[in-house]
Amino acid sequence: MSRCFVTRELPGSALDRLRGEHEVEVWPDRSPPPRDRLAEGTRRAAGLLCLLTDPIDADLIAACPDLRAISNYAVGTDNVDVAAASARGIQVGNTPDVLTEATADLTLALMLAALRRLPEAEAEVRAGRWRTWEPALLLGRDLAGAGVLLVGGGRIGRAVARRLGGFGCHVVIAGRGDALADLLGDADVVSLHCPLTEDTRGLIGAAELDAMNPTAVLVNTARGPIVDADALEQALRTGAIAAAALDVTDPEPLPADHPLMGAPGLLVTPHVGSATHAAREAMADLAVDNLLAALAGEPMPHAVNGADSLRGARSD
Repeated sequence: MSRCFVTRELPGSALDRLRGEHEVEVWPDRSPPPRDRLAEGTRRAAGLLCLLTDPIDADLIAACPDLRAISNYAVGTDNVDVAAASARGIQVGNTPDVLTEATADLTLALMLAALRRLPEAEAEVRAGRWRTWEPALLLGRDLAGAGVLLVGGGRIGRAVARRLGGFGCHVVIAGRGDALADLLGDADVVSLHCPLTEDTRGLIGAAELDAMNPTAVLVNTARGPIVDADALEQALRTGAIAAAALDVTDPEPLPADHPLMGAPGLLVTPHVGSATHAAREAMADLAVDNLLAALAGEPMPHAVNGADSLRGARSD
């Protein structure tokens, strides 16, 4: 039996399976463990089940002599120093596929909400300003037949493209190496689905926002730092783009007094792309499967660092 540290309680019964085979400590608060508590919990653990809000960097990994497995409750692993883990022979796993459809659904919801100005419409009703049916009240734009640029053609990007087919949209998928600047001006909607890397950090900045159509909508369900928040604020205030719908922000959470929050045409949701019962419980199952396999001396079923990189580390 090994010791495991889990940085938050998870939906469903997956953690019961982990408790059935190992000693498990779960951080009890809704908020992520502070750095010192994260380090304390991980330092004595062989297995770590962490969230995207937990920075698992090289210093933390180096301070954990017994750590053998890191299972990240997310598709991305930008919060984990995978290279540092691999150098120690530590398996790192993620939870792919099971959140694809939920995130794609939310992406479509954000597109529709921004194009049809639903946050403004709902606010009108609650404020008592809805007087009667008016021909020009809160006119929005159609998703049907729109030109949509998807930045990133992975699982989620392709799932969004399938949904857009039902709306008769003209869909363009921009992958790594494509000249993004040449594609932005033709899109009614630009939707981000790329991973956060050094190449994509700040990918959408002032120049890219200026290149977009002034009636266009930006949607981000990927990672907050892909978009320059300051540049986005200015683009919304000056009318360089019409609206932005964000499920992820930089910083995250976005403070209520952040300058971007006061910009017109902004819709923000609290990183709920995968927030369905089915998706989050399936993510927990995959995360636990990864830990159970690694602690049993087997390859993780959803490893992000391959056996070759770990083999080299273990032979040092």
